[in-house]
Amino acid sequence: MTDPRRRPLNHGDGKEALLAATVRVVAAKGLRGMTFRAVADAAGVNNTLIAHHFGTRDALLSATLEWSMERSIGLANLGQYAGDPESFRSALIENVLSEPALQVFQFEMVLEASRRPDLQRAVRTLYERYVEELAHGRADLGLASSAGFDRAMFAALDGLVLQYLGRAITAEQLSEAVEALGAVVAARPRG
Repeated sequence: MTDPRRRPLNHGDGKEALLAATVRVVAAKGLRGMTFRAVADAAGVNNTLIAHHFGTRDALLSATLEWSMERSIGLANLGQYAGDPESFRSALIENVLSEPALQVFQFEMVLEASRRPDLQRAVRTLYERYVEELAHGRADLGLASSAGFDRAMFAALDGLVLQYLGRAITAEQLSEAVEALGAVVAARPRG
């Protein structure tokens, strides 16, 4: 008898399922709890599929970090922050509340990079992409921008999300803080 959780997947579905499962496993168990078997079980596939698609644990983590970043950027629509703070606030809050595992996974990778120099480049790329998305949105609207301001703006958002995930602030406090940050951004002179 076959395991009902293990269903045949189309080629692209298996890879996507493994990436999403990796996020869920790391968010729940941390990087030390992420094994091929745990990811395969969470994805409902055979663990040999991981080796087929990724080869190694590090390759799986690297691909998952990129996947999670692209998914978060798409869901939060960071580039629209300066133009419509209310829409961005709503999208960011919805993103964090509906898929907190994406951010937990990324924070786990950031912390692991402090111990593993081989991950530092990927983490730098993660942050550079987020800051670039904010900068593009601001530039598209003719808003004054600088690398330092854009980085500070993202750092504030990143810190707020971390506080929420760590249960230091509530969803309502997160929403209020993002709204206040939007007011500061909107008040910054145009370029």
